[in-house]
Amino acid sequence: MKHFFYHLFVPHERNNYRARLLHHKSLLFFITLIFSATFFLEIIKINFPSVLGVQNNITVEQLVSITNKKRAEAGLPPLVLNPNLSKAAELKAGDMFAKDYWAHNSPDGITPWAFIKQSGYNYVYAGENLARGFNSAEDVVNAWMASPKHKENMLFKNYNDVGFFVGVGKLKGEDTILVVEEFGNQGTRAIASNKSGQNVSTSSSKKIASPNVFAGTTYDKKPLLNSLSFSLTVDKVLLAIFIFTLLLDMIIVERKRIARLVGHNVDHILFLMLIMLVVAVFSKGVII
Repeated sequence: MKHFFYHLFVPHERNNYRARLLHHKSLLFFITLIFSATFFLEIIKINFPSVLGVQNNITVEQLVSITNKKRAEAGLPPLVLNPNLSKAAELKAGDMFAKDYWAHNSPDGITPWAFIKQSGYNYVYAGENLARGFNSAEDVVNAWMASPKHKENMLFKNYNDVGFFVGVGKLKGEDTILVVEEFGNQGTRAIASNKSGQNVSTSSSKKIASPNVFAGTTYDKKPLLNSLSFSLTVDKVLLAIFIFTLLLDMIIVERKRIARLVGHNVDHILFLMLIMLVVAVFSKGVII
């Protein structure tokens, strides 16, 4: 086994001074293996969601706690978790899953305020933040705080209530973790007047009644393996292995002053590092 790995990663005379992992046949084998594994894992995810699926590690309690911590740091009073606003958040999430959209307003023009009204919450001020694709409550809140419009909602002094819904479902063709946050004030503790009665991260203020909004279904059963983090980890490990092999190859060849036609290790390393950066960026969640 020792000789196998030595032959696989270290350039020497027996592998023509090129690590076996970097030979064309080996690269073709790994590419074929990756495509086959991707197809196989997709079959497992579809047919055995209890084994491989999206795992939700975010709780409402965590979101409330971290949100109020940010407000305390800004010298603001804490928000109270309101069951009606949480119901509104659930209705909004269900509508998004059912109609497959990622926006504050639905394709048929329903605004967040319709869901808040439907839940029985009579607001004077109201707002909404949305997030999807995050793996922790802290990442969600930090992403909102890093966005000026979302931060304005988080730290708006006239809000005193908040509602959350966290659910797993398919959105825009992808299994994802969706977080809906609804803010509100029913007329108490208001500090400043606002003609529209809203402070939101969307420019629309259109109000449409929605008495029959379908809440949809979400699932929060924890699978054995989290498909999001599992696939991301595999991608990073494979890229790291190839980067390490190229670096080792370059160092050994340089030290031993081996002359060969194959080169451009630096270009390959930079290219793989760029891919790793792209994977890291696109694996992060998004907010609106």
